[in-house]
Amino acid sequence: MANQRVVLTETELDETNSQVHHPYAFHVSGPRKVSAPNWRDLINSSWKDGNYKRTVIACFIQAVYLLELDRQENRPKETALAPKWFIPFKYKLSQTLIDERDGSIYGAILEWDRSAALSDFILIRPSGAPRAVLALRGTLLKSLTIRRDIEDDLRFLAWESLKGSVRFNGALEALKSIADMYGSNNVAVAGHSLGAGFALQIGKSLAKQGLFVETHLFNPPSVSLAMSLKNMGEKAVFAWQKMKSMMPSATCVVDTDDGGEGGGAGGGFSNPAAFNKWVPHLYVNNSDYICCYYTDPAVGDGGEGGGGGGGEKENVRPAMGGNGGHMAAKLFVLSKGKQKFLEAHGLEQWWSDDLELELALQNSKLISKQLKSLYTVPPNTTGNRL
Repeated sequence: MANQRVVLTETELDETNSQVHHPYAFHVSGPRKVSAPNWRDLINSSWKDGNYKRTVIACFIQAVYLLELDRQENRPKETALAPKWFIPFKYKLSQTLIDERDGSIYGAILEWDRSAALSDFILIRPSGAPRAVLALRGTLLKSLTIRRDIEDDLRFLAWESLKGSVRFNGALEALKSIADMYGSNNVAVAGHSLGAGFALQIGKSLAKQGLFVETHLFNPPSVSLAMSLKNMGEKAVFAWQKMKSMMPSATCVVDTDDGGEGGGAGGGFSNPAAFNKWVPHLYVNNSDYICCYYTDPAVGDGGEGGGGGGGEKENVRPAMGGNGGHMAAKLFVLSKGKQKFLEAHGLEQWWSDDLELELALQNSKLISKQLKSLYTVPPNTTGNRL
């Protein structure tokens, strides 16, 4: 019996050590130069620092990946990896978003943990810290999740929309719930890869309803078959238009405005109120072919090529009826030179100590396209709230 007890103890130690040295353990692969909130944050909040906010939000998304891995690997609460990625920042798990078709966790709501904060003499929530965050993971290539994840990847590739997904409805309902509960200015939504695609589209859906939620998108998908076909069509129209202009008998101009929503004085009615209140943050890597097209400049915008250093790339909306110059999105571009795809598409890079962000001064055609429905409202709804 004594020997059996020794063997059991050694097994328990091995299990404990495997958790301590797990590659996804917070102290192994988490950020090194970021501190937990403290009483000083009552005066000067770390959350006001964009680098700190980006780091913590990325950690929250990593927690969602690990919630699903903890579930798949049957880790008990005592050895679970996910909690270490949000507890240090004084947040707690409020709700998990579960795909009932396969039981997988694809998102989670993390709320400010007032009790934990009070135990460290943090009497109030630091300025800039959201009351609740909806975090959405991307594709997880594991046998238990790969089918449903790939289905949504293909959905976006084919249609450039995730609205037909079960997960879209679940995420939208969850985000609207916390926005109604705490106020849209006190919550945030964030996602990585496929999760960033969901976050962008549900954030835009709420913006159309007049609810403007802080949005953080890491490596958002930018490639789709629908977009490629449309671009081919636009090029064909442009070529035909140019050819007609060279003909002596040319008397008409082909109207290429997309449903009256494009730029120009003859376009739709600008809706700067919605536009100015919802400015998503995009974090992209030019070596990541999934998200790199967000950095393509808008055709004919008069913008110059990239340049500058150490800052953020703020994209402004195209000029529309004299209301141009308003910011459409904040686009942060990672500058590390050529990288392998897995590294360039990874989430870990966004809390890296040697992170460098490049500032470029141009508009992004894809951002303008994604957010076009917020720029304008149909003529028969002018003056109505979105």
